[in-house]
Amino acid sequence: MRPDPAPAGDSVAAEIDAWISQMADADPVTEAARQRIGRISRLFEHLLADVATANDLTPGDWTALSALQRSGPPYERTPKQLADELGVTAGTMSVRIDRLSKAGLVEPVPAVDGRSRPVRLTELGRRRWSQATRDRTTREQRLLTDALASDDLDQLNRLLAQLLARLEDEFGPAPRHQQAR
Repeated sequence: MRPDPAPAGDSVAAEIDAWISQMADADPVTEAARQRIGRISRLFEHLLADVATANDLTPGDWTALSALQRSGPPYERTPKQLADELGVTAGTMSVRIDRLSKAGLVEPVPAVDGRSRPVRLTELGRRRWSQATRDRTTREQRLLTDALASDDLDQLNRLLAQLLARLEDEFGPAPRHQQAR
């Protein structure tokens, strides 16, 4: 016997029976899990947007600053490298770099080859990124530890790793960032 597809009093539990009654061949447990994963993902994106706004950033700005921070010293990339890593168009990246430059968070650096002029994370950009990241991780940790005991969180990570590995076997590596639409 399969477990109840709605073990918790969340929004999926409130709606799953009505959905399944309209989906003749859908497995209710699988559908409930998929719906929960999607909603959790969207809520984490909402948290990211809230924290970005509180730190005078857009989520896109924050991902660009994150990419520069992850690049390591001297924290620089060409606009093309950033656009490719973040899955955005050159035009979107140009607008984003312009906004970050005007805010003093990135600065242009001389190009070695004279073609594409790299940008570098400024000290202000590193501080702003650090503060936003600290705020995000603190909120995420609070939300997860309020909902799950330590052993449950460990088990959730093991289960999600198994699921992600299976999906990546089927579809290839998951993108690190949501791709531009």
